[in-house]
Amino acid sequence: MSKDKNELEGIIDEALPRGLYLVRLDDGTKIRATLTTQAKRVTVKVLPGDRVLLEVSVFDPSRGRIKALCS
Repeated sequence: MSKDKNELEGIIDEALPRGLYLVRLDDGTKIRATLTTQAKRVTVKVLPGDRVLLEVSVFDPSRGRIKALCS
């Protein structure tokens, strides 16, 4: 994990256009997230209601990347 990123868990609330997802974090905040390039490469399918692991930048905490599905 890089120094300028936080890893958090959340639940996908809604699928938005252009490959974006609205994710509700465990603390209740909502952020927009997209799949990482690695997740796209291995064809990770995410649907509303899925629990995911996010990588959130400290510079813009309203945006993030979906790294993986959580079990």
